[in-house]
Amino acid sequence: MSSMTEDRGPLDLTRQIEESRKKAEDSELETSLVKAVGINSPEMKQAIAQIKKLEIDLISSRETNKSHQKLNGTLQERLTEVEQESIELHADNIKLSRQIEDKVDQLRKSGM
Repeated sequence: MSSMTEDRGPLDLTRQIEESRKKAEDSELETSLVKAVGINSPEMKQAIAQIKKLEIDLISSRETNKSHQKLNGTLQERLTEVEQESIELHADNIKLSRQIEDKVDQLRKSGM
């Protein structure tokens, strides 16, 4: 009796399809195993917990930022007011200084 040997070569389409189907099945199985192990692994659980903590921190940081932005806006408004008042006071001081100089000149001219 003769032994049965594979008579199809590597270019046989049926053989290629069977090999591709086997590789696809193996890949699907491996992917399923990786997903199952990965999701339940201590590292994944730790990563998920860390992500949740970071999300909470982000929300808190955004609220703090919003509060600071509001405060900065109020401070900027007040600074602008103070700067305007300073400009006005400076102008008033210049006027007063000129008035004083004029009075001193008048007094000198009158002989005092």
